[in-house]
Amino acid sequence: MRKFIYDSWNAIMDHNKNPLRHIPDLQVRHMLMQILAFMWSAIFAILIADSIWVFGISAIGHILFVGAIVITVGTFKIAESNPNAFNFVKGYHSGRARGAVWIDGKKVDLPKGDPGGEHE
Repeated sequence: MRKFIYDSWNAIMDHNKNPLRHIPDLQVRHMLMQILAFMWSAIFAILIADSIWVFGISAIGHILFVGAIVITVGTFKIAESNPNAFNFVKGYHSGRARGAVWIDGKKVDLPKGDPGGEHE
């Protein structure tokens, strides 16, 4: 029974398994899923409570829920395909390099490309 529920959920909600998988653009898939979420939340709000307020609350909930899923999946996909996309700082000195340091009043040249620093 658990497998049936899991497979049924994925057949509808997983954009890589439902019929929307044939649309190559991920943003278009996301927008279509949002439209479907609005449609279903409107139908359930009208059937259950016959109220536009219930629809509004349900629509906001669907936007937050589906949006959070899309952001999470997108982040995972980027991390999988391009792990360096999240490296905002390039090392201890943010990519800056020093050419020399002063020790006891004397200039000591550092090797080329050495960023220096006390933690090296």
